[in-house]
Amino acid sequence: MKILDRYIIRKFLRTFVFVMLVFTLIAIVFDMSEKIDNLISEPVTVHQIITEYYLPFIPWINSLLFPLYALITVVFITSRMASNSEIIAMLSSGISFYRIAVPYLVASTLLAGIHFWALHDWVPRANKVFKSFENRYIFKRNVRPRTRDIHMFVAPDTKIYIAYYRPHDSTGTDFKLEVFDDDQLVYFLEARKITFIAPPNHWRIQQYTVRERDSTGRWSFRAYPLNILDTTLEMHPEDFLIIKNKKDMMTTAELDEYIQRQQLKGVGNTVLYEIEKHRRTTEPLSLIILTMLGLIIAGRKVRGGMGLHLALAITVGALYIFLGKVSITFSTNANLPPILGVWIPNIVFGTLVVVGMRWAQK
Repeated sequence: MKILDRYIIRKFLRTFVFVMLVFTLIAIVFDMSEKIDNLISEPVTVHQIITEYYLPFIPWINSLLFPLYALITVVFITSRMASNSEIIAMLSSGISFYRIAVPYLVASTLLAGIHFWALHDWVPRANKVFKSFENRYIFKRNVRPRTRDIHMFVAPDTKIYIAYYRPHDSTGTDFKLEVFDDDQLVYFLEARKITFIAPPNHWRIQQYTVRERDSTGRWSFRAYPLNILDTTLEMHPEDFLIIKNKKDMMTTAELDEYIQRQQLKGVGNTVLYEIEKHRRTTEPLSLIILTMLGLIIAGRKVRGGMGLHLALAITVGALYIFLGKVSITFSTNANLPPILGVWIPNIVFGTLVVVGMRWAQK
């Protein structure tokens, strides 16, 4: 690397760490002021609050703001360089704007790699501690048990129904299991009681009757009022809990496993999980795109100086977030493919980078 590369990369990384520390402290102060009443009223110790909430809170909040940190950082350092005529001096000495962009690209790619690893593995692991604490003591409505009139597919052709389920002992009453063949019911089991007996998916059925249809269309009936049937069903006790932020607590490997398991059951409500999976890949790329946009915005010396550059950068960041929210809403509610809904902001702003680099100060 040239001296210029080391100079810009060093300024970029140092300023990025400073911006991250400042925003982290601000986020902790605001969060604490908002939730202090909830924390005081719950039976938790200071040690629990620090280790189970605020320490894992740090990677979570930073994972949300990482691309914006890069945008603010590049605007801050580049605007100062432009106001000090450093950018003009570089261009006057024969260095092209594209060459000036190289150290920005190197630094942002390094940070994007860290962000990529954190989103796929580290942050979800921290969220398991942070979100569990939050669900238990602060936002208790994030976790709700499914206890009555539960309909669920356990395979593409197999559906179960439980009239009442008790989460504390994983027991259900008035259990029904239906098996279909070409949309025709061919097997029907009805039991008084079903109980979870062992992980991962071992269940015990008691006091049951079976109705079965043969190839001629005739039905047979068998009753087992005193028998016990131990079997495996592709359902788990956690399937009877509605956890709003469940996807945030899954690593990407766990997300893949969950999506595959739901699809094998024939369940189609995995859109939010697919969006989360793709988001973890696109956000690191957005960090690079916003860095390049920040360079284009702040690379020109203007009368308003850093204030104008920061205002433009904040506007760009807000538009990026707004477009991301809109496209994800279309994926969730309007059948837009999840991968496209997540990639639209990067496609739009990546195009702006290509166009902006052509029109940037040369």
